[in-house]
Amino acid sequence: MATVTFEKAQRWYPGADKPAVPGISLEIGDGEFMVLVGPSGCGKSTTLRMLAGLEEVNQGKIYIGDRDITDMPPKDRDIAMVFQNYALYPHMSVADNMGFALKMAKVPVEERKKRVQEAARILQLEDYLERKPKALSGGQRQRVAMGRAIVRQPQVFCMDEPLSNLDAKMRVATRTDIAKLQADLGVTTVYVTHDQVEAMTMGDRVAVMNLGELMQVDTPLGLYDKPKNLFVAGFIGSPQMNLLEAKAADGQAKIGGYLVPVDPAASKKMQGNITVGVRPESWRIVSANEGGLPINVTVVEELGADSFVYGTCDVEGTPSNVIVRVSARDSVHKGDVIYVTTDPKDVHVFDTETGSRLSD
Repeated sequence: MATVTFEKAQRWYPGADKPAVPGISLEIGDGEFMVLVGPSGCGKSTTLRMLAGLEEVNQGKIYIGDRDITDMPPKDRDIAMVFQNYALYPHMSVADNMGFALKMAKVPVEERKKRVQEAARILQLEDYLERKPKALSGGQRQRVAMGRAIVRQPQVFCMDEPLSNLDAKMRVATRTDIAKLQADLGVTTVYVTHDQVEAMTMGDRVAVMNLGELMQVDTPLGLYDKPKNLFVAGFIGSPQMNLLEAKAADGQAKIGGYLVPVDPAASKKMQGNITVGVRPESWRIVSANEGGLPINVTVVEELGADSFVYGTCDVEGTPSNVIVRVSARDSVHKGDVIYVTTDPKDVHVFDTETGSRLSD
């Protein structure tokens, strides 16, 4: 097993006016499941491909354990890659696909068979070893691609959006399988996705990226509870956090004529234009005379135990949509007007200009 260290690793594509990844510094622990997440074009796949040796590192260093692999050929890095499109050989059986890298490495036949059988057992593919990829479902093909990585017994797994070709139900089942498999094998894993739900449910830690830069690296709960800046606050969470423009006035956050209760630690730092963030589940419905924020309900998404209420508010500073999570037993309907408030401890405060967090 091994740690992975990026030291100001930069990738600048020829002809580009700025680097895709200006210089990333990140430490990934031995056996850790690290997820790189961010919108399209944020540099997450480029970062992974630099680690795998598929992209040149223009400046900086990358280490696996104590080895400097920055200029090392991909085959010598002891990394196994799982691609988005499976990359299976259509004319080979499942067993041959899984054992191909071992065959190229001239691993003895008996050892090869043993490793393939063990990987097939772990991935529940034992009944499919003689089939061709075209006879498998998308989820089974992805497990074959995983098996091909496992048999190599690498120091690091690199996974580039491996679930993006699966349907919604299969994605949920397969992401659980991958997380359990990684925990059982204990192999250091770097996983790229644009799906923040996938990132939150799978990673030991999550690195949020934007425009090639690391915005925040933390546990999933750390990102959710204490986003470092406005970008992370808006990106992490489904549905996303309500971000409301406000003005600091005497230690309070003022949205039009409505005062948002703010934690005292944040109120001391507030001045000028600020943005307050409230998670959908942090709102609570109050009566009209309690002075809550009025929401005109436009859509109610019923999800069984809970409902998401989408509405508009004519108070200056509120976005076009305010999202409130309520119990499905709360009788809220399209066309209603509800009043909501929240607790100071559940309000995130950011400097609108810099985007940085002001709350503790």
